[in-house]
Amino acid sequence: MNRPGQAPDISEPSQVPQGRVTRMLLRWLMRPAHVVSVETLSPHFRLVELEGEALRDVAWTAGQKIQVAMGAGLSARTYTPMSWDTGRGRTRLLAFAHGEGPGARWASGLRQGDTCQFFGPRRSLDLADLEAPVVLFGDETSFGLASALRDNLQAGGALHMFEVTDVLESQQVLEAISLGQARSIARSAGEEHLATVEAEMLRLAANGAQFVLTGKASSIQRISRALKAAGVASSRIKVKAYWAPDKTGLD
Repeated sequence: MNRPGQAPDISEPSQVPQGRVTRMLLRWLMRPAHVVSVETLSPHFRLVELEGEALRDVAWTAGQKIQVAMGAGLSARTYTPMSWDTGRGRTRLLAFAHGEGPGARWASGLRQGDTCQFFGPRRSLDLADLEAPVVLFGDETSFGLASALRDNLQAGGALHMFEVTDVLESQQVLEAISLGQARSIARSAGEEHLATVEAEMLRLAANGAQFVLTGKASSIQRISRALKAAGVASSRIKVKAYWAPDKTGLD
């Protein structure tokens, strides 16, 4: 998700001056962690590993979210962990630095040894009862979920289809996280690309697939309507909107 150029020099969220009540809430509600590693996979994607005692023995399942504190107060940005090692107290995130908001600045400025605090893991998308064949549709914000789903799906793998802004960059990142077989479709200004997505989804629906639709709210709505119009039962479709233009806090 940043404009080319030097990454901004920002303070860690946990070190921004905060009021007494806010500090108390952070101690009660949030888990502290430090950054073990940060790997730049492309201009807009960074693979982040967090570690801390508070991450040990945590009940986590694929599809759950964490909300990382950004700056002063209780402002946070949501991430879907790719994996969680409860024994070692470690979790991995794929941060997508897009736009100029707090999340992009945090991801771009993150360094090994930095500290952060986060809520979670918390319920977001329940994938526990999924069985193959499974089709995951999403976008750049869905790559972390796709990785978690791949490692936790009970019966075989999943097919992945993503609408993306930069196909070459996205495929580079997907290769790096062992999702090289995923299909990336370039966004079009008038969203004509979604007709291609719809056609492929309907073909897969005929084979009894279950669907996980994530990412942009309007894209999810369109694909979901097409599937239901074709007779796909709601029980075969799970949806979770991660974002919508000019809106925050969807997840």
